[in-house]
Amino acid sequence: MGCGGSSLSNADENSKNIKKPKPWKHSEPITRTQLMQMRDEFWDTAPYYGGQKVSDDIISNISEIWDALRAAAEADIKFGQTIVDSAGVIVQGADLTICYDERGAKYELPKYVLSEPTNLIKDN
Repeated sequence: MGCGGSSLSNADENSKNIKKPKPWKHSEPITRTQLMQMRDEFWDTAPYYGGQKVSDDIISNISEIWDALRAAAEADIKFGQTIVDSAGVIVQGADLTICYDERGAKYELPKYVLSEPTNLIKDN
């Protein structure tokens, strides 16, 4: 007989399988070009708004985490999971909207970098 309360999920609590965020709607219909511009702007500025900024080696680590998060967000789910696991990223929920690095620094990703809105319209 085994212990009824034990499970493999309790052994590795930090390893959660990532999923795409729930469907969302932008405040107004946007084109794919506008969405891609929003994503590019976010990724260009993200390292300046997340993680800990204490020393050059920590800043380098933050940049690597942001790079890993971008790669995971742009990859399919299974490969994204591999990237997150390899980078030591701790995912708080079911998607990548809130993550932490191994030092406890928080990284927040908006849903528009993780999936498309329900009101995406075709470019002209």
